[in-house]
Amino acid sequence: MATAGSSYSHSTDHAPPPLANLGNAAGVCIMSNAWKDEQDPSLITFISAFLCSNSFRLNFVSISPDLIFNCGGVSIAFVFVTKWDDCCNAASIFNRVKRLKTQFARLYVVATLSTKEQNDSFMRSYFQYGMEFGKPAFVPVTDAEMGFEKIVKIAHSRGVCKQQRVASKIKVERKRTVQDTDMFIRVLASIPNISKHDANSLYLAIGSIEATAKISKEDILTNTDLSSDKAEMLNRFFQDPEFYLSPKFN
Repeated sequence: MATAGSSYSHSTDHAPPPLANLGNAAGVCIMSNAWKDEQDPSLITFISAFLCSNSFRLNFVSISPDLIFNCGGVSIAFVFVTKWDDCCNAASIFNRVKRLKTQFARLYVVATLSTKEQNDSFMRSYFQYGMEFGKPAFVPVTDAEMGFEKIVKIAHSRGVCKQQRVASKIKVERKRTVQDTDMFIRVLASIPNISKHDANSLYLAIGSIEATAKISKEDILTNTDLSSDKAEMLNRFFQDPEFYLSPKFN
């Protein structure tokens, strides 16, 4: 459970400026009701304004992590410790983190450590409770405002990476499609009396060499602009052994 209270103390009289380079990014922030109730109201006001300025919707739900972001089609969970002091229950925090990392593939822990003493205390607890480096990633910050800004940046960057991977896969698939199209046209255009235009028409109507080899003359005439002679040539080329096994001379 995130610790009660908050180290957040900045003025929220004015809405915070939007993050740079977010562009038109939009997503959803799901906040734990329990975590919200433990925070200083001024922090929640800041969070609401910050999300709004960066085109994120904010929903309050009963969830296990403190925050879950859905950005660019990927979900990222966060434990957000807004206050760390000698009174905080380190055991419950780290045991909760261990439990959550088995439930969420993308989990980050953001901890507000304003002083050297807090940082030293946190590090002692980190090793005491057997945490593994990077599993999950811990992000120390000096105040809760900075912590939430980092949370949004992490969520956004993960979403952008997901979108870029999808775009990369689409680009590879398009390249493969172009290569397949070129191969189809080269093969079909090598058949006597079949031009590149004819081959392209066949590709658009039929789509593969295997299907072209099996299609009837009537279907070729129905689905393409090829002449009767060319349709018969294709039919004989693929389906008449005496024709396709005999030598061809121009």
